[in-house]
Amino acid sequence: MNKVFYHALKFREDLCIGCSHCMNVCPTEAVRVWHGKAQLHANRCIDCGECYRVCPVGAITVEQDDFDNIYHYTTRIALLPSVFTGQFPASIQPSEIRQALFELGFTHVVEVEEGVEFLSEQILKYISEHSDRKPLISSFCPAIVRLIQVKFPTLVDHIIRLKAPVDVTALHTINSIKEKGFPSEQTGLFYITPCAAKIAAVREPVGEQQSLITGVINMNYLYNRVWKIISKQKRQGNRPEPCALTTKSLCWSLTHGESDHVKIGKSLAIDEINNVIEFLEKLENDEIKGIDFLELRACDESCAGGILCPGNRFLTASKMREAVLRQESLSPSERVNGMLFTPEQTAFLQQHVHLGAIHPRSIMKLDDNVAEAMVKMKRIYELRRLLPQVDCGICGAPTCSALSEDVVQGQADIRQCIFVQRIMEQNEKLDTAESVRIMREIWSNSKLDKNSLKEGTKF
Repeated sequence: MNKVFYHALKFREDLCIGCSHCMNVCPTEAVRVWHGKAQLHANRCIDCGECYRVCPVGAITVEQDDFDNIYHYTTRIALLPSVFTGQFPASIQPSEIRQALFELGFTHVVEVEEGVEFLSEQILKYISEHSDRKPLISSFCPAIVRLIQVKFPTLVDHIIRLKAPVDVTALHTINSIKEKGFPSEQTGLFYITPCAAKIAAVREPVGEQQSLITGVINMNYLYNRVWKIISKQKRQGNRPEPCALTTKSLCWSLTHGESDHVKIGKSLAIDEINNVIEFLEKLENDEIKGIDFLELRACDESCAGGILCPGNRFLTASKMREAVLRQESLSPSERVNGMLFTPEQTAFLQQHVHLGAIHPRSIMKLDDNVAEAMVKMKRIYELRRLLPQVDCGICGAPTCSALSEDVVQGQADIRQCIFVQRIMEQNEKLDTAESVRIMREIWSNSKLDKNSLKEGTKF
């Protein structure tokens, strides 16, 4: 079987109250409840962060690097995504944000989207060279790449095997640093991330052995530190500064950021994980045809809606698009034309921009032995017919289908279903005490030992 994914999302049993909110929203059915606590089925999780959004007690956390790790390096580079600037009020200028980052200890600040102009050309070239695999799917969102690996393995070959903008920029930055004579072992690249999936992508990149990025910093954490510095400074007016990015680069991380610039055939942009799943199900079933390129993002409003973004996603996206309009209002001589790479730099990036093989990691792989897998599949179908198909979640699994799979895989008991329990009690195959014991195993004693009910309180 495949090794377990690295996950940035961590479940804290000491805080979990077993509310099952996380279980009910997980798009890949990666969560179960057992002994009154949420449990993660690691091979199903794609680090989309939907569970993190809904947890009412903060029992789901995001594993991140200690900010003080930057001081282990003499050259400390912040990889700054445009969506970070979009978190601040429009009156805050990019130069103020950069200056605050310098005050925090970074020696260089590099815009993540600097490599977008180069990358967009490579995407167009890739699509034209792989027209037999349409629709081709953007590799920008790591949660989507993992989603396809685990839930839609037949579509893996449709993923564009090119690095994401942050990896292209990291590649160019580390190469430039070496050219300028900075020792690579004393250089640290730190990405300011809006989501957990990008942390997982740095820790365990898909299609390559190791990321060039040294560490990842929680955007929400850094926003608060930067805002604290800016709020103490005396500010000089609110006149907008010229942007350091092209209009294409500015909105690349937003919905339609890629698809609007892929001018080959028909392109679509779909955001929010459940919308993406619905579309991919239709695509896998051959219900959708004639699409050449798909920009798929796990979060609503794409990176502006990342779980680590402190600002409102709609306001963030609006501010970023307003910056585009300001750019477009400038004369051609005033506009930013994008990062200009030398022929040598372009050749270097072209040599390293491609990803290796992206392998399926299907959650439906029941067994390595095909014959045994077929037996298990038949058993799952049989169990599904026995279960009520109401997906109540009382069994500790999100759906009746998920419970069926767990039972066949030896991870659950069919008697966990409350409907099965009642039928067995009626047929005298299960006594009440055993039924209560099973419920206690799932939901813990605390949820079943209610003093008010014991004492006969009237309602």
